[in-house]
Amino acid sequence: MSYSVISYDQVKSGEDRKNIEFLRSVAAKCRKLLADANVTRYTCSVSRSTNNEFNVDSGKFSLFRTQFTDGMSLSVYIGDKKGSASLSSSLAEDANIESAVRDAVASAHAAEDDPAWVVAPKEEDKIFLSGNLDFDRDAFFGRLAEFLDTVKTDYPLIMLEQVISNHSRGINLYFNSSGTEYISLSGAYCSEYFYSAHDGDNSSSFMVSGYMFKDLDKPFVKIGNLEKSLKDAQNQIYTKPFAGKKIGKLIATPSLVDELVSSALENFADDYCILNGTSIWIDKLGKKVADDRLTISFKTNGEDFVGGQAYSSEGYLTEDYNIIDKGVLTNFDISAYTANKTGYKRAPNGGSNMIIENGSKSIEDMIKETEFGIYVARFSGGAPSINGDFSGVAKNSFLIENGKLTSALSETMISGNLADLLNNIVDISKEQEADGANLIPYISFDGVTISGE
Repeated sequence: MSYSVISYDQVKSGEDRKNIEFLRSVAAKCRKLLADANVTRYTCSVSRSTNNEFNVDSGKFSLFRTQFTDGMSLSVYIGDKKGSASLSSSLAEDANIESAVRDAVASAHAAEDDPAWVVAPKEEDKIFLSGNLDFDRDAFFGRLAEFLDTVKTDYPLIMLEQVISNHSRGINLYFNSSGTEYISLSGAYCSEYFYSAHDGDNSSSFMVSGYMFKDLDKPFVKIGNLEKSLKDAQNQIYTKPFAGKKIGKLIATPSLVDELVSSALENFADDYCILNGTSIWIDKLGKKVADDRLTISFKTNGEDFVGGQAYSSEGYLTEDYNIIDKGVLTNFDISAYTANKTGYKRAPNGGSNMIIENGSKSIEDMIKETEFGIYVARFSGGAPSINGDFSGVAKNSFLIENGKLTSALSETMISGNLADLLNNIVDISKEQEADGANLIPYISFDGVTISGE
């Protein structure tokens, strides 16, 4: 499971227990300062974290560092006015805590009245444990060295421009004026890869891949979709521009599916567009907005995830939910504040850990059944318009002709509409990519404009 609920006695590390008590002392100081300022409604998170990081530049180890960080995020409510402040400096210095409280109170006094602000009612105090708190430096270094050797041997055309790998662990204490206290202990490994393929003066487009993982059981090249992405990059060195303009299929890799779907939900279902009434789905709750095969869930917990969102910033314990269930819009992804402003239902969680339900067809068969289209791993373009229109350059892409990937493409544009894409799904793959935070399949969409020279 990505997180579990434990008791204080189950906190294994003496250092962790010491830091919990330190954060509780910070919370007590903050409560007193707020009481002295006559603030009776507030939410606050205080944290202490450690980050161990290896860097690779141009294929060679260049840096190892350990960083220690304290942080605070505070919101106060004076009447119907909200003020906020944050800090990323030492919580051991009382002056820093005092400054954050002063800033939050001052910003509240300067704010406008808004009765929609809410602090969640009292919930049962809980301690949450997620991921892996233990950092194995030698094993981590060994896996990174193994990865560099594997790329050099098996992917000789790949240039690793940079690799940033780290293990982060932290303790966060959330408390509010309702009397709730949540403590979360979390730890995870993460690697982000920046690379391209080169043959003499010719090179592929720049690629980025990133994954979170709990342990070091697998070689890094076997995590997620990295192995396939490295192979694809080597086949994208010699490119051809697409000539003309044609309507065809778009087969999107999981990373691009994540980007497209996230953009659609941001444009049509999240706080800003619902609050401002700009969403084209504003009257679509309980109605069909996508293909019947599309189900999108946000899970607070699960085997495929390294972390999970146990509670919201407003203080509500979270629950799993489907935002789209078999093509039907069932919820908006909105906070309690937006729900109070609009009359819609608050989302059961804040949109963490997205799962798109897979289909039954392999990605190979999806390509074989495509007469004409484009296979795209990355998209470079501006933000879509309010109604979902998008346009940009297809990066790390191949032309599909008569069921085969043919030319790697350069200077090729794709354009369409996000809402239309969700209704023009051709197939959803049985394969899904798990990157530690999401579980996403390949999806083939029809009706995309492909244009070039």
